[in-house]
Amino acid sequence: MPNHAPHGFARTERVSGQIRRDLAILIRDRVKDPRVGMVTLLDVEVSKDFAHAKIWFDVLQADQGLDAQTALNHAAGFLRRELGHLLKLRMTPALHFFYDDTQSRGNALSVLIDRAVASDQHPQEDAATDTDAP
Repeated sequence: MPNHAPHGFARTERVSGQIRRDLAILIRDRVKDPRVGMVTLLDVEVSKDFAHAKIWFDVLQADQGLDAQTALNHAAGFLRRELGHLLKLRMTPALHFFYDDTQSRGNALSVLIDRAVASDQHPQEDAATDTDAP
């Protein structure tokens, strides 16, 4: 008989989700470093032995991403200790923060595509008005 986790979630996925929720609150309420600012946690990946957790995040202002990464990795020990009080695990994973600017790059790409589409549509409109002239 296969050993399935309830609701199709593996334990590492459940723990990752809980770490993400708890870290979001801890970062918002307890981290006072001004370099952190408005951080959005995008994903948490916990190793199978629960020794390490990789946390990907984004920031509101893209130019502050690397500063926020430095600050969060500096606060990782404090956050790990606080997280240990909240989680019911034998061992709290070491936290490793990574700035993920995929959304920012995606938004910039969307703007470029929109501009290209708009510039393609304008020559067609100009050509249509030229053929209508007597």
